[in-house]
Amino acid sequence: MSTDSESDAPDSAPPDTQAAPTPAVPKDSLILLPVRNAVLFPGMVIPLTAARGQAKEDVQAAVRRQQPLGIVLQRDPQEQDPPFDGLNSIGTLANVLRYVTSPDDGAHHLICQGVERFRLIAPVEGLGFRAARVDMLPDSAQGNSAIDARALVLRQRAGEMIGLLPNAGAELVKALDAIEAPGLLADTVAGLLDIPPERKQDILATLDVCKRLDKVLDAVAGRIEVLRLSHDIDEQTRGRLDKRQREMMLREQLQTIQRELGETGEAGEEARKLGDAIAAAHMPPDVETHARKELARLERTPEASSEYSITVSYLEWLTELPWVLAPEAPIDIAQARRILDDAHFGVDKVKHRILEYLGVKKLNPLGKAPILCFLGPPGVGKTSLGQSIARALERPFVRVSLGGVHDESEIRGHRRTYIGAMPGNIVQAIRKAGARNCVMLLDELDKLGHGVHGDPAAAMLEVLDPEQNASFRDNYLGVPFDLSAVVFVATANQLESIPGPLRDRLEFLDLPGYTEAEKFQIAQRFLVPRQLKECGLTADRCELTDGALRSIIRDYTREAGVRSLERKIGAVFRYVALRVAESPSTRERIDADRLTSILGHHRFEREVAMRTSLPGVVTGLAWTPVGGELLFIEASSTPGAGRLVLTGQLGNVMKESAQAALTLVKSKSEVLKIDGASFDKRDIHVHVPAGAVPKDGPSAGVALFIAIASLMMGQPVRSDCAVTGEISLRGVVLPVGGIKEKVLAALRAGIHTVLLPARNAADLEDIPADARSQLHFVLLETVDDAMRELIEART
Repeated sequence: MSTDSESDAPDSAPPDTQAAPTPAVPKDSLILLPVRNAVLFPGMVIPLTAARGQAKEDVQAAVRRQQPLGIVLQRDPQEQDPPFDGLNSIGTLANVLRYVTSPDDGAHHLICQGVERFRLIAPVEGLGFRAARVDMLPDSAQGNSAIDARALVLRQRAGEMIGLLPNAGAELVKALDAIEAPGLLADTVAGLLDIPPERKQDILATLDVCKRLDKVLDAVAGRIEVLRLSHDIDEQTRGRLDKRQREMMLREQLQTIQRELGETGEAGEEARKLGDAIAAAHMPPDVETHARKELARLERTPEASSEYSITVSYLEWLTELPWVLAPEAPIDIAQARRILDDAHFGVDKVKHRILEYLGVKKLNPLGKAPILCFLGPPGVGKTSLGQSIARALERPFVRVSLGGVHDESEIRGHRRTYIGAMPGNIVQAIRKAGARNCVMLLDELDKLGHGVHGDPAAAMLEVLDPEQNASFRDNYLGVPFDLSAVVFVATANQLESIPGPLRDRLEFLDLPGYTEAEKFQIAQRFLVPRQLKECGLTADRCELTDGALRSIIRDYTREAGVRSLERKIGAVFRYVALRVAESPSTRERIDADRLTSILGHHRFEREVAMRTSLPGVVTGLAWTPVGGELLFIEASSTPGAGRLVLTGQLGNVMKESAQAALTLVKSKSEVLKIDGASFDKRDIHVHVPAGAVPKDGPSAGVALFIAIASLMMGQPVRSDCAVTGEISLRGVVLPVGGIKEKVLAALRAGIHTVLLPARNAADLEDIPADARSQLHFVLLETVDDAMRELIEART
């Protein structure tokens, strides 16, 4: 046992024994050596190391004088130079049997033998080393029956404990039997125990021999319990290992015997079935050769080995993949048109492009068809269009969700060296479809992540590239698999979120939001019948009036798609289903007036109705991934120094648009009859609610110009109009994107006059005819056109 600053005493003298005499130690005193983690009992011999500066001085002082040391456990083991009151009061007088100084670090190594207990009385100062007056505490020589009985039990329990120790010899038990003094026996056993130093110190400080024996017996009992548990755990572990080794040996012997007899066991039968499956899979020659090699390796692998199950799983994957093309039905364009029309209302351009796609595929089945990607907000039917393509081609349909995929291995698969390795999502989907020429929908392509485990978008390049996917190599399979016959279709919400190289491999078909009329038709044709069936109702038991349906569309939903609309219709029918279940004869008719009691108050109000014509307030239009939205721009001025303050989480592009708008207003101040000096005396604050939603883009340039001009002129802006368009410093209105979505958002909000750039006139053809008929469009060449339309005449 050793300490950090402790001592060990040798029989060699220190190098300076011929030095001048040093102060003598009083007769009733001892030179002290504080130790950190060791307790020396009388009769025990332990090694100590004195490495601290003061500790080395203490050891040298004792060796020079050929005097014993007082070994004392310090209270705080972290203390480098403990004071007198930092030492335990009971210690052990020790003779130094050996003393060696290390030539490397100068530490003193000692062998000390405990002799007798002592109690610290007071420190002795001025000696240059630690010393203290002490009282020696010899054990009483008198015994009694209680002490003798405890000593007998301790000998037995100590022998039991020693028997549980690894590599324990009988000599130690004999040495304990030779000790007659009960106190010395307790000290010796305590010194053998593997217990904390604090507990040993407590035993050392117990002067009553009977109580000391009790404490040592308790410690021995606890140690025996720990050793028994450790022994049991070791035996159980060894038993399990022996059993596994025995089973493995027997299985190997059994396989050898079966091979000699020409018989096969369960493993042989499994290998035979896998061999038949390999033959029936009609793999390419190089893949079949690889599979046969794996099968041969499987036959040589013990069934109990972990490699066995891994190889079986791998061969099952190889044999269950569709290596040959499934028979293809001829493409019927008329039937495909019916399927698309029955499943989708509107989106005529998209359906026409799909029919063109199918027509080309019918005339040139081996041609490299483009990969269609349906782009639009949630709930507009992107996924169902992919299902319709599969029905038109009469091929299996399978969907692969790519949203949130951050690991390249989810596309390419994990290598077989990893525990729990599996093929990637692409190969898993083909196995699920059961056909190599299936229709595979890559859903949420724009949600692909990018993490530390590779780039999934880069892995998709090989999947979608017709020049490469004929030999796609999944990491798990380790052999090429032909993806060229798969009809890939993708969906996305945002074009900008798709990486450029991946974008180049796709043909995008826009599916913007539906108009109110389109939602009404979709609800009548698809959503209402489906929800009636879901709720167990029929049309004769529940009638939802046209007025109620229009109210749900206008007042309870505001979205580009129809998912929320279907949920609200379902909520109405569930209300009816409960009433019918309670009273089977009930027939319900739901009109607009009853919706408040079923769905609550209107969730959406006409936003323009809440706005008044005020100077500096303009209704703009914005595009979002889920459709168009109104964008209210508010401007206000306060006394200041001509600063422009922008709030509402505006992006850099929008901030620059506001700067350009302010500059343009200043340049036109004479035409607009604005006092040019007022710009230097007032701060202009432009705010775009809602403040928690980030906004960016150049399309609010005209609206920002009108807001600032209206504010400085003190003239209100028409609240029944909405405007979009980018501006230049010359006042020219530049084209912007998302015209259809913005126009439909204005119509949903009850706005019927929309101002947009003249260069976007061609985009009006994309707006459904019924929506165009309800709107008045004002085409803007310059901001002057917007001023004439929006700023009310001075009165």
